[in-house]
Amino acid sequence: MKEFGKHMVFSESLKKNIDFRNVYSHGVSHANRFLVMYVLENCTNCNRLGISVSKKVGNSVVRHRVTRLIREAYRLHEKIYRHGLDIVVIARVNAKGASYQEIETSFLHLSNIHHIMKAG
Repeated sequence: MKEFGKHMVFSESLKKNIDFRNVYSHGVSHANRFLVMYVLENCTNCNRLGISVSKKVGNSVVRHRVTRLIREAYRLHEKIYRHGLDIVVIARVNAKGASYQEIETSFLHLSNIHHIMKAG
């Protein structure tokens, strides 16, 4: 879990379908123009980030670009998030042409709505 360099330090990736379904069914969701964010407490001391980009968003090159932008927006602000959360981010079709700044702003906006940032 403790990785250095350009990796997430306090977080892991959410990969299993059952974990995604659990967050969808028990988590709280909020959305804005580019993203939908589901958040669920996970009873551990680390966060797990799941990213979902459907084929409606674009071809594999476009989908991977959007995935990288979302992951980077989280990674750069990882230290400000409370621990013990499963966070699933779904890219909406509008995210296809979005810049990094737009994705980052959208991500932080949803994080504020969810109140998942540390106080102070």
